[in-house]
Amino acid sequence: MKELIDTIQAIEVENPVDKIIRQLKNLIVSGQLKPGDRLPAERVLSERFAVGRSYVREAILKLEFYGLLKTNPQSGTYVSGLSIKVIDSLITDIINFNKDDFSALVEARFYLERDAIRLAAERRTDEDLVIIQKAMYDYEAKVKSGGNAVEEDMLFHVAIAKATKNSVIESMILNLIPDLIKNITENKICGENREKIAVREHMEIMEAITLSDPDMADKAMASHLSEILTISRSGFKNKPK
Repeated sequence: MKELIDTIQAIEVENPVDKIIRQLKNLIVSGQLKPGDRLPAERVLSERFAVGRSYVREAILKLEFYGLLKTNPQSGTYVSGLSIKVIDSLITDIINFNKDDFSALVEARFYLERDAIRLAAERRTDEDLVIIQKAMYDYEAKVKSGGNAVEEDMLFHVAIAKATKNSVIESMILNLIPDLIKNITENKICGENREKIAVREHMEIMEAITLSDPDMADKAMASHLSEILTISRSGFKNKPK
C-alpha cells in the first residue's frame, strides 16, 4: 500500500493567468487569431473568461514581454508576426517558466529588485513617492485587518519598478513578481508572521527612496528579500497547488 501511495502525485491546478495564456495560444494555433489580428478589449476578454481584469492584464503583459503580442495605445493589442510554431513553443515556455525552478526565480528577483531600487532611489519623482507610499500604507492596512495582502504587496513592488523609468526592468519585474509573491505568501514559506515583519521592511525601503539614497535602498531591499533567498537556496522546492 505504501508503494501505491508514493506513486500518487498532487493534482496541479492551473492558475487563471495560465488558462488565459493557453486559450489565447489555442486561438492562434487554430487560426482563429492570426498575426496582425487585434484582441478584444480587456473588459470583453474578462467577461468571456469569467475572471477579473487583473488576470487578463497580467496574461497580456507576459505575452507582450515575450513579443507575442504588441500593444498600440491608440488602437489596441495585436498578435505579433511570429510563426505559429514559434508562438506555440514560447507560450509553453511562459507557462512552465513560473513553475519549474522556484530557487532560480527567487534568485533572479533578489538581484533584479536590488538593481531596480537603486535606480528608483535615484530617479523617483514626487509623484512616484505618492504612489509608492499609498501602496505601502494599503499593504499595512490589509495586514493589520488580517486580510490577504498579496495584491497590495505586488503593487508596492511594481510601483518601485515604475519609478526606475526603465521599461525593460519594469517588464521583467512584472513578469517575475506576481507568481512569486502569491506562491510565497499563500504557502507561508517564510512563516505565519512574515507579512507583519514585511510592513516594517517596506517602511525602511520607502524611507530610503524618499531620501534618494541608493546604497540605503539597496541594503533595505536586500534585507527584505534575504530570508526567502536563504530558504530557496536551502533546497526548498514548492509545487503549485
